Amino acid sequence: MATQENIRSDEGAAPAHGWVTQPPSRAALLFNDGYPSQALEAGKFFPATQGGLADPLQPSDVPSDTPPPDGKIASAGYAHGGAPELDEVRDWKKVDLVSGAELKVVWNFEKRHKTRRYHYFVTKNDWDPSQPLSRSQFEAEPFAKLEPNGDRPYWELPDPPPQEPVEHTITLPQRAGYHVVLGVGEVADTGAAFYQVIDANFA
Repeated sequence: MATQENIRSDEGAAPAHGWVTQPPSRAALLFNDGYPSQALEAGKFFPATQGGLADPLQPSDVPSDTPPPDGKIASAGYAHGGAPELDEVRDWKKVDLVSGAELKVVWNFEKRHKTRRYHYFVTKNDWDPSQPLSRSQFEAEPFAKLEPNGDRPYWELPDPPPQEPVEHTITLPQRAGYHVVLGVGEVADTGAAFYQVIDANFA
């Protein structure tokens, strides 16, 4: 896997990352599942702001790269292929979700990675859609946490099959109206996480 620095310095780098196709993420809708939907990665442990942090569950994991800054969460700070459009404040197409219901989430991959966890965050009840996405707009704790590989060291994890989707069933929080769901998939054997934003109307 290319490093975060290599990816950001080479616009032609082949994407090898994960993105949400169901329900369709902002990136999937804007780019029709193509590049750069798959290239949106930055450091782990959102809402942390600093890099170099060790994983709290398995300290032998690769320390985190620097997470995306506020205002660049939807793009993960990726500056190529139109990705900065993802951070714009606009009337994004929304999916319909039901508070408290179970939701199937599908991540697609060009290349699978040794995953430590997936976290799902949601915007606060009083968030302001007229402002760029920032940490203060999201609840500090994820409403869903999945750690499919537990605390096994990453070198003991089998290489996952490439291009095989990952499916989750999560229980949605109680919300009404327009909110943003942020999915963060953290990799064990690199310092990166994949960032995907879903715009939703909650009923």
